[in-house]
Formats: sequence, structure tokens, C-alpha cells
Amino acid sequence: MTITLRPLAPTDLPRLVELNDAAYPAVPITSLEDMTGLLAIAGYSFGAVDESGELAGFVIGMLPGADYDSENFRFFESRGVDSLYLDRIVVDEALRGQKIGQLFYGAVFDLAREQGRAEVTCEVNLDPPNPGSLRFHQRLGFRQIGEQQTKGGSVTVALMAAAVG
Repeated sequence: MTITLRPLAPTDLPRLVELNDAAYPAVPITSLEDMTGLLAIAGYSFGAVDESGELAGFVIGMLPGADYDSENFRFFESRGVDSLYLDRIVVDEALRGQKIGQLFYGAVFDLAREQGRAEVTCEVNLDPPNPGSLRFHQRLGFRQIGEQQTKGGSVTVALMAAAVG
């Protein structure tokens, strides 16, 4: 299977919501209206498509200074480090294990290098646990730099950063 990356478009929104909500609890359930707003403020976003053009996954992230009301984004912003924040990465469950995540992260790190950023940041759920994602991020060079409870204490995340080399 050949996967290519392309920018996300408003026509992708129904599929973004479908993919996103199927990945719960790794990412929060997001309405079409909220996904539309998230895509509108995203500093970067792209999707992975297969040969048929079907969206197989997506990445949405923020640039420093974005007007984004996220506890995790605010944590990274408060550190004063020039970084690209990766808000969410989702891959269709049927296509996991096909190295799409590595393709996404390669593109995010390429973008960070092009922009002269120091690091890429993200969070991974500790509770509810997501051990596969933690291992994946550690293999990519991410290290945990903090931990916080979010969503009124219902979720605990590892706040992670990886240097852009």
C-alpha cells in the first residue's frame, strides 16, 4: 500500500471526526463544529491518503503563540522554548502498524527543521493508559518533561518533548 501526505481541507472534516472519535480515549471525542474550529486555528495539518484517496489518518498541530485553549499547549508555551506542538495524530485502526505514524512524525520534524524550531512537543495519556504510544514516542526520541491532570482530573498525561536534530 502506498500512503502519501497532503494538506487537510474542509471537505475532510466528516472523515476527521470519524477517525478521531474512533481513536478515543487516546484523543478526545470532538464534534464537527469543534473539529472545524481546531482545523481553522491549526498552524499545520496534513492527512495520509491511500491509493484510492481515502483519508487513512491525520495530524493537527499548533505554532507558538497560537490562540489555542488547551491545558497541554499552555504548559509547553509557558516553557518559552520554540517548538512545534503536535495536538493530535490519528491513524485508522485498520491501518495501524503500516508505519503511517512514522511518516507523520517525519513530516512534523521536517517542518520543525525548516522553521528552525528547537523541539517538537506532545502529550501521551498515562491515565487512561496508552503504553503503545509511550513506547512509540520514546523510540522517536521523546522524553517526558512533565505530567499533569487534564479535563477536570479525568485524564493524566505525560508531557513530552523531542529535540529537532
